[in-house]
Amino acid sequence: MLTKEIEKLISLEQEGPYWDFKREWYIDNGNLLHDIICMANNLESRDAYIIIGVDEGNNFTTVDISKDENRKNTQKITDFLKDKKFAGGIRPQIYVKSVCIQSSQLDVIVIKNSYHTPFYLTKRYKQVNPNNIYTRVADTNTPVNNSADTQHVEYLWKKRFRLTSPPLERVKYHLNNQNDWTDAPGDWETVKEYNKYFPEFTIEYTLDDNGNGYQYYLFNQTDSRPHWREIRIYYHQTLLFTTEGVSLDGGRYFTPTPFTDGISLGVSNSWDIMFKYFIKDSLEYIIHKFYYNPDIDDERIAHGKFMECILLFNDCTELELFKQYVLYVWHDKEKYSKDIWSPHFPKIEGLLMEKFEEDYINVQILRRIFEEFKCRNL
Repeated sequence: MLTKEIEKLISLEQEGPYWDFKREWYIDNGNLLHDIICMANNLESRDAYIIIGVDEGNNFTTVDISKDENRKNTQKITDFLKDKKFAGGIRPQIYVKSVCIQSSQLDVIVIKNSYHTPFYLTKRYKQVNPNNIYTRVADTNTPVNNSADTQHVEYLWKKRFRLTSPPLERVKYHLNNQNDWTDAPGDWETVKEYNKYFPEFTIEYTLDDNGNGYQYYLFNQTDSRPHWREIRIYYHQTLLFTTEGVSLDGGRYFTPTPFTDGISLGVSNSWDIMFKYFIKDSLEYIIHKFYYNPDIDDERIAHGKFMECILLFNDCTELELFKQYVLYVWHDKEKYSKDIWSPHFPKIEGLLMEKFEEDYINVQILRRIFEEFKCRNL
């Protein structure tokens, strides 16, 4: 995927607002730092590329850099950035990827898109000035002795506070700051809060029970009765988002319900193993953190019991890789199932309680496999 994108950019035979060509690796680390900051502050709000091994002066032909004595990998550049005095201690996130194009090995410094703009130094490094905000306009970096134009600096600050983002992205940012929210006047049917600084954003959940079904994680609570809710997020009067919530342990703890996925062990598409999970950057998980108050003992206990029953992934890629790993080790599941404690599953008319207990035990096995999976992928 990256190779095709770099090939396309080279074929344009010009530099652009988020890509830059270099014939060879940097000799001057001051120039390297300046270029990385400019790209990290690009105005396109996307990943940026410094493509090393392209000769602009020779019709944008490729140059093999595999023997370049100044060549750096991801670790070397990351270490280089670590001791630079960035404002707030927040540094651009980068990685170096090698690609083969036209029989030449090229290196690409990928500078990840970030909301932490503007990136700038608080202490001089070589020719890179402290407190100067650098960016890239069209195919040109801000000169090292200057600072970006006012409108571009304003844009970068607005980006940090999500003021340039769509409302749903903005509310994700605001929900990460619990203290910025306060109770809103409501009725007996809903619990409603609004953002104190941006009151056009509100979040609420219903109090009337919306269904009476059971899930395996309910039985790990002292009070296993289900209380299903609906969570709604509004921007002004527009409904932006809705999802299911559950009030656990007799109302002591409230959370959005987790996602559901499963693994098929055979040729059938049906799941042999089912589990519940969250993705860390998902709106559901952000709401989950928003409603959790660890200072209340009963709530903290109920939250802990809930988290014992689900998996938490960094992203969808980690989820899919984990599922593949489970297929590889599930034949040895007895190794992971030793001494698993199971809560009480009372007899409930019309329900197959053995299935709930099986789901609970399988998730405990998956949690142990997940710990092993993470250790192997450090």
